[in-house]
Amino acid sequence: MIRRVVDTNVPVAANGRNTNASIDCRIACVDFLNALVECGCAILDLGGRIEEEYRRYLFPSGQPGVGDRFYQVILSSAPARVERIELPVDPDTGEFIDFPADPALAGFDRSDRKFAAAARRSGLPVVNATDGDWLDYKSALSANGISVEFVCGCDTSDWFIDS
Repeated sequence: MIRRVVDTNVPVAANGRNTNASIDCRIACVDFLNALVECGCAILDLGGRIEEEYRRYLFPSGQPGVGDRFYQVILSSAPARVERIELPVDPDTGEFIDFPADPALAGFDRSDRKFAAAARRSGLPVVNATDGDWLDYKSALSANGISVEFVCGCDTSDWFIDS
């Protein structure tokens, strides 16, 4: 069974709306999400922060894209398809306790820290499609026990449609 933390850019790229993801990247995202929905499990936080981000970019009706279908499964909280974990926040700093206090990660996108913290807490990879921060900080994340799966590969020239 596939168990992963899924960054929002994966279902967004799979949908093909408001993205300049290449066809190959979109297909890779569609294939990944289809596999996850059919026989996998998405990791979400009990506080709803990941779900809240999905809500801003995806349609809960499950239409018209594969990314929206993924979100619909998340909303239905299908027990076999969703695992919810505690993702505590430090009351003094507002930072996720599971996000490393490593100076090498100081510039890492604050909105992606919930995914990194969930990956570290669960011991599972976070899946990325087209967000360069995951690639830029790959070594520092790895050094802190956070692995990243690049569904569209690690060559950013493969991620986007040539303009």
